Amino acid sequence: MKQLNIMLKSIDQVKTFVNEVSGIDSDVFLCSGRYVIDAKSIMGIFSLDLSKPLTVEIENWDEEYMNIFQKYLVK
Repeated sequence: MKQLNIMLKSIDQVKTFVNEVSGIDSDVFLCSGRYVIDAKSIMGIFSLDLSKPLTVEIENWDEEYMNIFQKYLVK
């Protein structure tokens, strides 16, 4: 399992993120505090506090997935 810290700063970013993550053939989760949701669920993402960094957990990591997450990484 791979974990990355990301920020989703706008509604458009959330939409793009969900579209890109939906193409991953693995379970992808977003964690915010004690809440864990399916990262492929736009409604689930909007239930989180997007003003703080989120942790992405990818079950079967492939290095090519970094292309998807690169633009969302917390710097």
